[in-house]
Amino acid sequence: MNIVVCVKLTPDAGDIEVRGDGSISLERAEWGIGGFDLQAIEAGLKLVEESGGKLVALTAGPPRINNSRLKKDVLSRGPDELVMVTGDALADADTAVTARVLAAAIGQMEAVDLILFGEGSADLYFQQVGLQVGERLGLLTLNAISKISIEQGGLLVERSLEDEVEVLEVPLPAALSVTTDINQPRLPTMKEILKASKKPVIEKTLAELGLEDPLNRQVEVLSTRAPHQVQRKKMVITGTPDEAAQALVSHLRREGVA
Repeated sequence: MNIVVCVKLTPDAGDIEVRGDGSISLERAEWGIGGFDLQAIEAGLKLVEESGGKLVALTAGPPRINNSRLKKDVLSRGPDELVMVTGDALADADTAVTARVLAAAIGQMEAVDLILFGEGSADLYFQQVGLQVGERLGLLTLNAISKISIEQGGLLVERSLEDEVEVLEVPLPAALSVTTDINQPRLPTMKEILKASKKPVIEKTLAELGLEDPLNRQVEVLSTRAPHQVQRKKMVITGTPDEAAQALVSHLRREGVA
C-alpha cells in the first residue's frame, strides 16, 4: 500500500511573543510537526508495516520550513521520503490554497492508495484541508477516523461522531483525516534519527506543480492579535446551589453585567 501523509510544520505556540499593541511575533519561534499530524504519521506507518509499500510525507509552507532539523524530525518518525513544497506565497495560506498545493503535489505522484491527514492543523485548526484535498482529487473522503484496519479490497474504519461510532468499508484510493485518539505516536530511536539524514527529500516549487505565484487566495489576513488580557477577580462563591446562584446574580448586577 502506497500512502501519503500530509504534515503541517507550524511554530511552537509556547514561543509566540505578544507585543504591547497586541500584535503577535513568530520571529523567535521554533517550528515543528503539528501535534495533530503525529497520529497521522503513526497511522500510515502501521499500515505500511502491516501491508508493505511506501510511506511518503508531504508538506507545504513558507521557505522557513526548509531546514535540515525539520526534515530530519519528519523522516525520523517513519516516512520513507519527504516531499516539500515551499514558497513565499504559502506564508499564512488559507485552507483552499493549502489544499490546492497538496492536491497538485499528490497528482504528480504515482499509484497513491491512501492519503492521511491529522484532524486539523496545530495553528489554525479549521479541519478542512483533508476534505478539500480529497474533493479536488475526486476521492472517497472521510474525517473523524478513530480506527483503521486492512480488509481484503480496502479498509475497515471506525468514524467517531458526536453520539455514535460508524463502522465503514472504505475502497481505495481514499483520503482520511484521523483523530488524535487513533494511536499513541512512537518516539524516534537513535537509529531512526541517524537513518533520517539518508532518506530522500524532494523539494518542489509552485511553478513545478503548475501553479502560479502568487496564488489566488480566497481569504486575506488583515491582522492577527492576541486577546485582551483581563485581571480575574478570583472570587469563590460557596453555599447551597440556590444560595450560590443568588450570590452570583448579585455580584453580576453590581458589575453591571446582569
